[in-house]
Amino acid sequence: MSAPPAPPSPPAPTPVPPEELRELLREARTIAVVGLSPRPERPSHEVARYLLHAGYHIVPVNPGHAAILGKRSYPSLSAAARDHTIDIVDVFRRSAAAGAVVDEAIPLRPRLIWLQLGVVDDAARARAEAAGIPCVMDRCLATFHSRLFED
Repeated sequence: MSAPPAPPSPPAPTPVPPEELRELLREARTIAVVGLSPRPERPSHEVARYLLHAGYHIVPVNPGHAAILGKRSYPSLSAAARDHTIDIVDVFRRSAAAGAVVDEAIPLRPRLIWLQLGVVDDAARARAEAAGIPCVMDRCLATFHSRLFED
């Protein structure tokens, strides 16, 4: 008989204080969603729809699609930044690909980099923070946003 699977580890604590996150999210206008899927059942799509309804401008980054959620989709974060000032980079990529996205984001100087639930790269987070950009990982931006702003 095999042992039961280990329980999932809790999300990594965010090094950014909630008050600072609240302020960053309140001031942000444009969120680039890297890995945004056009499929409504995918978490990236659900989160992007939530963020649209919360009043943010969403910039899809997915090279496989011309448009998602009625917005032009860009092949890369750098291409999106040529047309938009990006306040937050929200990453829906596997952990193994997250570092490259963070490295592409750093010279664009977003106010915040957010690695979604299940996306963990401690070295990438350290690089972002060394560049002066707060980085949250292994958290759902929509869930966190709704908790911060529920009144």
